[in-house]
Amino acid sequence: MNGRQNNALAQLLQQAFMALRAKQFDVARQLAGEALKSNRTDRNAVMILAHALIGLGRTDEAITPLERAAKRNDDPEIETLLGHALCGVGRTPDGIAQLRKTAARRPPYLPAFQELAGQIANCGDIGAAVGIMEQALALAPASVDLQLDLGRMQLRNNKRGEARRVLTAARSAAPGRTDILTELARAELLDGAYAEAADTYRHALGLRPDDLLSRANLAVCLMELGERGSGEAALRAVLRGRPHMLGRVALAMATSSRGRFFFRPSAAEKFLEREPVRVATP
Repeated sequence: MNGRQNNALAQLLQQAFMALRAKQFDVARQLAGEALKSNRTDRNAVMILAHALIGLGRTDEAITPLERAAKRNDDPEIETLLGHALCGVGRTPDGIAQLRKTAARRPPYLPAFQELAGQIANCGDIGAAVGIMEQALALAPASVDLQLDLGRMQLRNNKRGEARRVLTAARSAAPGRTDILTELARAELLDGAYAEAADTYRHALGLRPDDLLSRANLAVCLMELGERGSGEAALRAVLRGRPHMLGRVALAMATSSRGRFFFRPSAAEKFLEREPVRVATP
């Protein structure tokens, strides 16, 4: 392939990648297919094509090009996506076997552990998934992404104390990560540590004020702390101008031990649209 052809291929792949990022999956698929006509073994074209097909819900079509690329290349990223695709079409034992093989590589490819743990958790063996994440974290103890995933998995395993411990360490390492803050706050909320959860949600909202789910969860914490007026004010703020949030807001009120329950959504909406008693904004 001469220099002009190389430049044309690079431009085509750049366009395909941008389309994929924009979730224009059919455009990305077409462009990656054109790239593969120029170079059937181009690794990046295969990856873009596979991601686009998965995004289109045509995961079964992604498997053959991924299998061919995995045989040609010693590439853990391709193998991990192949494992994901196999699980996605119901070939879960094959997918998990592929992911175990990739996770056994050294140096370790950490996304393979994350994908493997997620797929095993989806099969119902949360304890085994936790063990896989712990293995990954032992190999890369400084990875806050692994700490976050382990904390999430511990929550799925109903180990709230362990989840809080891991997520607290992750927050210390990356205090500006709102995803870590909201996951830690959720663990604290589920563990009944409402004051701590409220403080953590406030911190997260200071970094991302438009996070409506965190604001609704903060309202639950406030109501559990006996601050019903502040909690209801927070829920009114979540609902204002956002009718699609009514279900989440009504659930927040109903699940709090100090909240309110309404038999009809219209009754909850009517209550929340009332002029509230003036309280300090949370």
